[in-house]
Amino acid sequence: MKYLVGFSRVVVSVLFIISGLIKLNDPVGFSFKLEEYFSQGVLDLPAFTPYALAIAIIVVIIEVLLGVLLLIGYKPKFTVWSLLIMIVFFTFLTFYSAYFNKVTDCGCFGDAVKLTPWESFTKDIILLVLILVLVLGVKHIKSLFNNFRGTIVIVISLIVCVVFCNHVLNHLPTKDFRPYKIGANIEEGMSVPDNAPKALYEYAWRFKVNGEDKVIITNGDYPTVDGEFIDVETTEVQKGYEPPIHDFTIEKDGEDFTASFLGEEKLVMVIAYDLAKSKYEVFKEVKTVTDEALSKGYKVIGMSASGTDRANELVEEYGLNFEFYFTDETTLKTIVRSNPAILVLESGTIVQKAHYNDLQDLKLKDPKNGIYFNLELKKSLDSVMALDQKYRSDWTPENWSKQIKIDSSNLNYVEKIITDNGYPGKSLVGEKAGVAAWYVIQHSNKIDEYLAIMKQAAEAGELPFMLYAMMLDRYLTNQNKPQIYGTQSSSWYINSPKEITFMWPLKNKDSVNIWREEAGFSQSFEESAKDMYGEDFEIKYYTIKEINKLVPELAK
Repeated sequence: MKYLVGFSRVVVSVLFIISGLIKLNDPVGFSFKLEEYFSQGVLDLPAFTPYALAIAIIVVIIEVLLGVLLLIGYKPKFTVWSLLIMIVFFTFLTFYSAYFNKVTDCGCFGDAVKLTPWESFTKDIILLVLILVLVLGVKHIKSLFNNFRGTIVIVISLIVCVVFCNHVLNHLPTKDFRPYKIGANIEEGMSVPDNAPKALYEYAWRFKVNGEDKVIITNGDYPTVDGEFIDVETTEVQKGYEPPIHDFTIEKDGEDFTASFLGEEKLVMVIAYDLAKSKYEVFKEVKTVTDEALSKGYKVIGMSASGTDRANELVEEYGLNFEFYFTDETTLKTIVRSNPAILVLESGTIVQKAHYNDLQDLKLKDPKNGIYFNLELKKSLDSVMALDQKYRSDWTPENWSKQIKIDSSNLNYVEKIITDNGYPGKSLVGEKAGVAAWYVIQHSNKIDEYLAIMKQAAEAGELPFMLYAMMLDRYLTNQNKPQIYGTQSSSWYINSPKEITFMWPLKNKDSVNIWREEAGFSQSFEESAKDMYGEDFEIKYYTIKEINKLVPELAK
């Protein structure tokens, strides 16, 4: 019995200390797990939810201290009975979770070791047996120290736990076990290997055959049975491979931007899983950091599970120069234990993570091309872009007169910018504002003066190449020459009130779709034409000579 008690003492104490320290490394994560247990549909104890973090800290510190008490043999009766009470409670909890399939991961070892509900219950049963051995053989537990030294060890252990807990709460976990740790590539974490095991299902098909129920088991194929189908029950007999990251998305207005943002060479994410619970005063420093990031050529986005209205209010209140996108709350809680926090990514790989108390420690790379983002110019061009579209969607003679005046003012402003800075493209003002100057020139009579600058900007990646292609086509059309990319059309009234609409002649109709694809267009020439004018639109491949004969005004 003595040796069995000694074995149980070492195993139980070590497991409790390791389990407690892992959870103490991430008490916020453990509190999220407790919130899951307290939620409706599990234990239904919502009154405890606001105190989840406090309960988590107390529980894990007690867990560590009981492990230390048992290891040094200090106050053995108190220790083993306390352990018994704790393990009985945890065993009930894991059984309830496993049997009713309420919580898929108990959180016993945080994110370091993931256990299924039944694995967690089995682990607790083994610990329960070992602790019962300790209760029955408590007389064999001898203290390694006298009472004074034992007390000193416990006090030091408590102080270490409190200091360590305070550190991780005000910064980030010392050791990150999650799939979003520094160095992890999110896209790779979402991928499934080619040879990964696939889930296998068993289907129990129930039919009514000659007045009697007949059940046929298959692995998916619908059985051939001469009878009436009643229902089918599906059972998963083998779990398939689940990638470590399987619930990460970045959405806005129903559109998924995940792939495009993860492809950014330099990306800063401001993460706030719930803006209503965020530390608001921190957003002043968030603005400072994100403005610096923008000036150095980083793409900056916010990620939250809060509604659009609350996000927009925050952006306006603190003058933030980025937009918020929607991401699942649980995912955001998993990514980083801070609200708000900042992540820095390079082509989808997390290179830095910062708690809101450590934002000053972030190190952002200077732009390779030496061009620093100009926030003031971006704001001005955002306004130019809005004005450029102000009356175009609501055409009336009065509105058109107003738009002409706006276009003239915008053109003067953009020409001065180009003279002072060159083309104000993506590196200088970002993608959205980086097309404003193009729109202004496209709607002017000065395309020929700036076409070469647009080409240079497009070839340098400062402007989407397909926009240059559209401008080139418009220039050629204005010169009464065939277009290259098939972006321009024309409408005329010819000797009658009936309007004739046609796609402008092409330089080479056999090559147009190849050139369009190279320029970045997603539609073919034919698809684009029908998208503009409807499926019934008849596409005719006119030559310039035929168009000049059809519309003599064009030849003048």
